[in-house]
Amino acid sequence: MHLKLRLDQRQVQKLILAPALQQAIKLLPLTNLDLIEIIDTELSQNPMLELEEETLEKKPEEGTETGEKEKTETEKEQRETPEDLEPEEIVESQTQIEDSEIESYFQEYFDDGFRSFFLEKKEGLSLENVVSKRSSLWDHLNWQANLTFFDEKEREIAQYIIGNINEDGYLMTSIEEIASTNKASVEKVNEVREKIKGFDPISVGSLELKEVLLTQLDYFQVKDEVTQTIVNHHLSLLEKSDYSQLAKVLGIPLSDVKYHIEIIKDLDPTPGRKYSQERTFYVVPDIIVTKEDNELKIVLNNEGLPRLRINSYYKKLLAQASKDNPDAYEFMKDKMKKAFWFLRSLDQRDQTIYKVAKYIVEKQKNFIEKGIEFIKPLTLVELAQEIGVHESTVGRVVANKYIMTPRGVFSLKYFFHKSLHGDYGEEISSLRIKERIKKLVNSEDKGDPLSDIEIGEILAKENLKIARRTVAKYRKQLRIPPSHIRKRKFKMEEAS
Repeated sequence: MHLKLRLDQRQVQKLILAPALQQAIKLLPLTNLDLIEIIDTELSQNPMLELEEETLEKKPEEGTETGEKEKTETEKEQRETPEDLEPEEIVESQTQIEDSEIESYFQEYFDDGFRSFFLEKKEGLSLENVVSKRSSLWDHLNWQANLTFFDEKEREIAQYIIGNINEDGYLMTSIEEIASTNKASVEKVNEVREKIKGFDPISVGSLELKEVLLTQLDYFQVKDEVTQTIVNHHLSLLEKSDYSQLAKVLGIPLSDVKYHIEIIKDLDPTPGRKYSQERTFYVVPDIIVTKEDNELKIVLNNEGLPRLRINSYYKKLLAQASKDNPDAYEFMKDKMKKAFWFLRSLDQRDQTIYKVAKYIVEKQKNFIEKGIEFIKPLTLVELAQEIGVHESTVGRVVANKYIMTPRGVFSLKYFFHKSLHGDYGEEISSLRIKERIKKLVNSEDKGDPLSDIEIGEILAKENLKIARRTVAKYRKQLRIPPSHIRKRKFKMEEAS
């Protein structure tokens, strides 16, 4: 076989995402907090960008001729492109071609009249607002182990046990494996583990739920034999809420069973969760909808986002460097182009979010004003076609975004759900059906609850025809137990 090198010229068609377009796509799914981090990073890396903080220091009454002139110059700077900032004699034709190619990707977003950034002056960091890091479960257990185990071998075993405890507080490794790894006897490992189970939180390091509950009953000195029997032998009946069978097996009235179950409910099946590192995140709406003069007004909540502009000092240096220092000119020219496209990407993000929010509000106006009974089905494809973007773009926009309306705060994803068709061809939202199922269950006869088939028959009479398995699926999504479980719980409540 003869091998040789040669040059071939082929014409192929493929999609290439320009860096500016990649940046614009990356900004779409970000929340405001994430976007602030990106802006801070860009400010630290690109000298061509600066904050408009100085404009906040001027009072409204200072509307002098000088102030108006500076305002006009500032607005002009924001509208300028990199080419406007360079002398005409040094603008290369190749640069213009590249810019026109990139600009074609953003043609629908280039509306210079759209500016939604709030002007906010950043304050210094207040130490009063700094929250100390919360101690983890493992740190807390190791601290107690260091105060309990003074023998080196015992401390080694304890650290190994603690390292294999999961977030719920359960030991995920067998006793035999721990003994083999640490070259200790099973009895010694169990001795150390029993001491760890007495640490805070109580019963941490247990192997199963039964052990957790029994350890807590022993710690709280609950000497109730019936409760211990339920935990030891009948947790499966308790899991199925089969209270009648449980009463029959134990040979006690149903009312007494409820008393013992209440004791078990007071125990903690996941002791490690007390020291969970999961943080509570408070929702900050990205879009605010208010009702003014019978009209729904949409405002993007860009509070806290700084407004950027091109640095005038470096702009002048760019013009000077074009003649004196070609290397510096190329560097600053590249930074200027990146700054320009970053500002454009921010505008594009806001415009796209606004378009999505506007269509959702128009589509769901009756829901916002009247309630869940009037919500309409909506899909990503439908919205994408209406605002003239790709479906994936809408998917990025609705990710991690929240909207505050007169009816409450909702995730944008809340409004995207499947539709069903009524007898007369109208589209019916699945959320409306779920709400109807919830109301039917709340108003049912507790002693004779509605089955999935009966719920389906009632919905069919209301022009909402869905299969039994669909009713069951929606019921599970609403976290409503089956009819036989609801009946058992009602009998338990009645027994008391």
